[in-house]
Amino acid sequence: MEIKNVGVIGAGTMGNGIAHAFALSGYDVTLVDTTKDVLDRATATISRNLDRQIKKQKIDKDKKADVLARIHCSTDLAAVKNCELVVEAVFESLEAKLALFPRLDNLCPPETILASNTSSLPITQLAAVTERPEKVIGMHFMNPVPMMKLVEIIRGHATSDDTYRIIHDLCVPLGKTGVEVNDYPGFVGNRLLMPMINEAIFTVYEGAATPEAVDTVMRLGMGHPMGPLTLADFIGLDVCLAIMEVLYDGFADSKYRPCPLLRKMVYAGHLGRKTGRGFYTYE
Repeated sequence: MEIKNVGVIGAGTMGNGIAHAFALSGYDVTLVDTTKDVLDRATATISRNLDRQIKKQKIDKDKKADVLARIHCSTDLAAVKNCELVVEAVFESLEAKLALFPRLDNLCPPETILASNTSSLPITQLAAVTERPEKVIGMHFMNPVPMMKLVEIIRGHATSDDTYRIIHDLCVPLGKTGVEVNDYPGFVGNRLLMPMINEAIFTVYEGAATPEAVDTVMRLGMGHPMGPLTLADFIGLDVCLAIMEVLYDGFADSKYRPCPLLRKMVYAGHLGRKTGRGFYTYE
């Protein structure tokens, strides 16, 4: 099956980045969200990110108009019914995703592949609420999508070899490297990353060091481009907490217990960059 038309459900940070990547690679994209305001913000973000790529000489100036023309926005979920691939990128809620996948299953032709950009939730469970579990797969893009090269390709229990091959091969024209992983909580990236972030938060919680000291040690001592607490603020502390809870529930292992300070900060609404305050303060 040749993929020419890609649907992206959810126009937030990940969704608009995924739409950007596909359109830049020559695919026609239908970007769906619940309101026109959200879609307008997504289009503006894509435009700004294209300008950055032009400034860095990653793309030619005349490429921008072509990319934007390939992205078609809609508030109607049915707009994706003729797409060969639909990538779900709604917020990280199992309930929301479980409600969405049967609707996509009913809308799209049987040959359409349904993918989820979930960073930690079970692909097998999402596939089980459809009539095409062999065509459900995870495509976990990294943030920011236009820059990051990795895509975790997550095989659910019933995902077919053919579906995996199509998605793996699709990563090449996107300029991405697809890595096959199996369906366990947190997959690989977040199973390794989030406990490190959580331990960094415990280090602050227990008074061993300040956030600045923790980040400096990891940057200068371990060669990380960004300290774990700066990264946590960038990701969103609410997202970090949600992933830690998936790991804790999925493995029933105390080593994945979310730090109480992380919970407290999320309850306070100090979620990082998006709220202007997390471990650091942002204008």
